[in-house]
Amino acid sequence: MASVGINNFINSFNNRLEPPVKQHLKNVYACLAMSTLAAGVGGSIHLFTNLLQAGFLSGIGAIIFFFLLISTPDDNGKGMMKRVGYLLGFATLTGVGMGPLLEHVILVNPSIIITAFIATSVVFVSFSICAIFSERGKWLYLGGTLFTLLNSLMLMSLANILFGSTLLWNIQIYLGLFAMCGFVLYDTQAIIEKRRMGSKDFVAHSLDLFVDFIGVFKRLLIILTQKEQDQKKKKGNN
Repeated sequence: MASVGINNFINSFNNRLEPPVKQHLKNVYACLAMSTLAAGVGGSIHLFTNLLQAGFLSGIGAIIFFFLLISTPDDNGKGMMKRVGYLLGFATLTGVGMGPLLEHVILVNPSIIITAFIATSVVFVSFSICAIFSERGKWLYLGGTLFTLLNSLMLMSLANILFGSTLLWNIQIYLGLFAMCGFVLYDTQAIIEKRRMGSKDFVAHSLDLFVDFIGVFKRLLIILTQKEQDQKKKKGNN
């Protein structure tokens, strides 16, 4: 029964996507895997070495790599290696920037990192499959709502600098997680449609999904850590 289900899944996948789109998605997800690995290396550099620590320089470096990537034209794949290098540089420094959060999580419970990564992977794969097998363009209508929500979250974050509200902070985290999950649906279908319209820039497309993946991962880290801390407080009070 399991083999029949797998075969049906593969056949459905093959029938839904054209060969160029399937190859493009393979390239996108290969880049995403490399980016995720680079982010893990970056986090390890902060945690276990003194080579580079999270701070102003790493943040500026990530921004520079980001703008180098988006400003360097694809040029039909001629600059691919350079652009992949920019992507991995951005991903590595993004991982370095997550170092302080990872340090805090390790102090609470190191296993949270593994749990959050597995949960993020499950969420990401599930929403990606949903986007691929949904009706064509169904989730593209989320774009306006998601970007509006993202702008609202930025305003809430600025406001909370003044108010320091725990409630507002929690709303930001959970709404942010909801928005990032929505962006996985939106970006996946957008990538498919962009390829159908002729765009072969899988490096830039993988950047979109990397940002989504990291967004989900960071928020799950925070949520799981808060729950662990609350449980410890309850045990301590008892």
